Amino acid sequence: MKPTDIAQLITLSPPALSPDGRTAAFATSRADVAANEYRGQIWIAPVDAGAPPRPLTNGPRDSAPRFSPDGTRLAFLRTEPGGKPQLHVLPLDGGEPRRITDLPGGAGAAAWSPDSRSIAFCARVPESGRYGTDEKVSPEQEAPRRITGLQYRRDNVGFLADRREHVFVLGLDGSGEPVQLTEGDHDDSDVTWSPDGQWLAFTSARHQEREHDEIRDVFVIRADGSGTRQLTDGTLALSAPAFTPDGARILAIGCDHGPGRDRWVARNDGLFAIGTDGPARPNRLTEAETIQVVSERLVLDGDRVLVLAANRGAVDLLAVPLDGTGPQVLSAGPRQLTGVASAQGRTVVTYTDAGTPGELAALRSGGEPAPLTAFAAELGAAVSTVALSEVNTAAPDGYPVHGFLALPDGPGPHPVLLMVHGGPYAQYGWTLFDEAQVYAGAGYAVVYGNPRGSSGYGQAHGAAILGDVGERSAVDLYALLDAALERPELDASRVGVLGGSHGGFMTSWLIGHGDRFGAAVSERAVNAIDSFTGSSDIGWNFARDLYGPDVEAQRRQSPLTYADAITTPLLIIHSEQDWRCPLEQAQRLYVALRSRDATVELLLFPGEGHELSRSGLPQHRVARFEAILDWFDRYLRP
Repeated sequence: MKPTDIAQLITLSPPALSPDGRTAAFATSRADVAANEYRGQIWIAPVDAGAPPRPLTNGPRDSAPRFSPDGTRLAFLRTEPGGKPQLHVLPLDGGEPRRITDLPGGAGAAAWSPDSRSIAFCARVPESGRYGTDEKVSPEQEAPRRITGLQYRRDNVGFLADRREHVFVLGLDGSGEPVQLTEGDHDDSDVTWSPDGQWLAFTSARHQEREHDEIRDVFVIRADGSGTRQLTDGTLALSAPAFTPDGARILAIGCDHGPGRDRWVARNDGLFAIGTDGPARPNRLTEAETIQVVSERLVLDGDRVLVLAANRGAVDLLAVPLDGTGPQVLSAGPRQLTGVASAQGRTVVTYTDAGTPGELAALRSGGEPAPLTAFAAELGAAVSTVALSEVNTAAPDGYPVHGFLALPDGPGPHPVLLMVHGGPYAQYGWTLFDEAQVYAGAGYAVVYGNPRGSSGYGQAHGAAILGDVGERSAVDLYALLDAALERPELDASRVGVLGGSHGGFMTSWLIGHGDRFGAAVSERAVNAIDSFTGSSDIGWNFARDLYGPDVEAQRRQSPLTYADAITTPLLIIHSEQDWRCPLEQAQRLYVALRSRDATVELLLFPGEGHELSRSGLPQHRVARFEAILDWFDRYLRP
């Protein structure tokens, strides 16, 4: 696999099922490198054996399909080049899609009313006269922003106070405009309907201390915009609400940030049940230590809820009974499920594994997905990928360490790359991972895994690094690398290290504490915790929680502190519009190294944010891959 082969990777959105359970809809997305944009289509597939899947729309970039409850129409989002996503409705008995919104901030995914006559959605409402929303206003003409809180901007979104998200309802019987139901200096998200169509539920942060925490409550509002009530007690960060079929309760995904509401690193999201009388504390239905719910939205299936849960590099499907009894594992294996839908006794999932970036499957008895699509075959006809194997070992203290190896074809010995994930509370796992495949395709053996600090192994595993991040993570990373290097196909004399975000932090840390690596690439990294605290969109809370509040402890944990010890050739990659790990984090490390003529280069990507490697412009993603391969070829292949 070569850098330009990202154009061959087709990823799938979570699926939707028709009310009769017979037809699944999903969106595909792929990079068009030549056009330097992304393409997306809506597809439909019969769930039972029969006709093959077929595209229902032709883009340019369609996403988020939703069947109407009466099964006659499909709502979806379409994004025109240079535009914002707008809602469209397509009649399923034939005809062209009709655009039903034309909002300056775009629209969110559709939530159909039970009678199929209205659609609710959330959308950002930009303040007029801003250069981002008014083509007649240039940046130098814009009025200044008055900022009064800590949470005033977000990576890939921008400044928040002048583009708050609110709830809208649009009736489909006429040609009316969307009606905005909520307003105010707060964001309202995740809208859903009650079974009787009288109420809408959504999440919002409206409490007095909202600038100092990540708490979000569940609210309800009548469909006419009256009667807003708060149902939860301000103690949890909640999202994705869904009414039970009888309307008596609301379920939501939530996270408990502790008594001080300031612990949000290494905290598992769970499933919570909420009474409609409130406000009250929701009841947790999943165990906090071991089950990490990663669903984007909840799927009700009779008297149980279907959720996705991270598990040792995999993502499994669980059924959680509403009566509070223990969950049942419906599907587990060496794959990551990415979405689920259920209707009339049929269940479909989307998934990725080591052989495919995305497929749709029906869930048969026994939990094994039966594929309904064959995008991997199309990929295999164009690109050769390498197999993925597990690496299991132990740290010096006996703690188990789990990871993966992407081994190139041929006898070797191959140069080696140790790759570190971001987060840190995230996981590498059973996916067709473009990073590993591109580097392996260039002849590098890629070692990557989930040291302490990662998710998918319980909260204690993730919390083990708090307050001493670099030292404690390094122990497991070296154990994983050493175990892989025991294989004769790997060349222990030619080893590089790379990573992004927290992975960039660890790359900078490792080369500042030894000379084991022949070259390194540190990308979108945290290098200096003191300035990260104030410059990052999440630094005000994240830095204190992960690294601790003590200034001297933060200095000791900052890779920049050890810049004078770095002798490894280092490529620093950063995006100019990164607000998660701002550009100054790269600049400070680069200047410290360049000032003493160390071997260092800084590669800056204009117009990109923190997500460059995953969703940046396709040509930027290709250029990034080419620069990384060039760097390692220079120093690991003399």
